[in-house]
Amino acid sequence: MKPVISVCNLNHSFGQADLRKQVLFNVNLDIYPGEIVIMSGPSGSGKTTLLALVGGLRSAQEGNLTILGQEMRGASKQQLMQVRRQVGYIFQAHNLLTFLTAKQNVRMSLELHNEYLQDKDRLAIDILNAVGLGDRIDYYADSLSGGQKQRVAIARALASHPKIVLADEPTASLDKKSGRDIVEIMQRLAKEQGCTILLVTHDNRILDIADRIIHMEDGRLVEEAQEQKPVNSAILTN
Repeated sequence: MKPVISVCNLNHSFGQADLRKQVLFNVNLDIYPGEIVIMSGPSGSGKTTLLALVGGLRSAQEGNLTILGQEMRGASKQQLMQVRRQVGYIFQAHNLLTFLTAKQNVRMSLELHNEYLQDKDRLAIDILNAVGLGDRIDYYADSLSGGQKQRVAIARALASHPKIVLADEPTASLDKKSGRDIVEIMQRLAKEQGCTILLVTHDNRILDIADRIIHMEDGRLVEEAQEQKPVNSAILTN
């Protein structure tokens, strides 16, 4: 089985010349289809930077980064766009457009991923029902609670059936119950759709949803946590 995310000897820095600061050091990681992988580690350790590189939101500088069979370092804008269209993003700040309804926020994502897709309204409604917001479809984002906004963000990320979902602290601003509900929805829908999840979190309450837990510190993947479930020959090398 080939990994959908393959990171080999990846280094990354910010700034130039004397202001140059390296934030990732020789990162090696393979993640396989259908896995739910949680990445933990202290603030400033490089987790969000790695997530941005995997999602094609930043350009890879040194080493190799292959996402869904596409080498990201040196890839053209068109190649990067093709990868990004197969990736769903969920962030701590849900980033909903407040002047749109829940359905319109999800529909806009469908239009960006596949402008030729038929019956986008029906697909948006179906995924909002799946995250438990069937009675909030026509509510504007400003009138939703924090947990409901994050459910819309999950619906938006999963509506186009991405092959990879990247989540950065999706439960950080939620209470215990809302946070648990959010990750269980992500877990269920991802398994139903057969997609891979890479989730960054400080929230120890949700670690049990992972097939595998990896840890980053000072820009390095230093260990794989011991509390893990067996997965499909997935490996972490470092």
